Amino acid sequence: MADRTQRIQSIIGKNISEIIQFELKNPKIGFCTVSEVWVSSDFSYARVYVTFLGAKYPKQNLEELNKTRGYVRSSLAKKIDIRKTPEITFYLDETYEKMNRLDEVLKKESEQLQKMKK
Repeated sequence: MADRTQRIQSIIGKNISEIIQFELKNPKIGFCTVSEVWVSSDFSYARVYVTFLGAKYPKQNLEELNKTRGYVRSSLAKKIDIRKTPEITFYLDETYEKMNRLDEVLKKESEQLQKMKK
């Protein structure tokens, strides 16, 4: 069952990424990438984690993307062959931002250690 779930998650992620990139014509969304997809055990709900590269206000971009959920779901239903197309909810994946903040903190700490050694 886990293999099937992972396969469905990757298929949904790939197709949603293509839908966002090629079919949505909303310039307020910007450049969006699908980083991860979680599907419920009965395949009725899908959490799609996205990142907006170069966006000043990613939460506003996420709101615009969530407004297109109905279109994305109907387009996804045409592309994949499963009994029930899941309800899609987009979430902001903040992993990249957290990683950058952690890198900055580590860099500052390293610089302070270097100053203390001198």
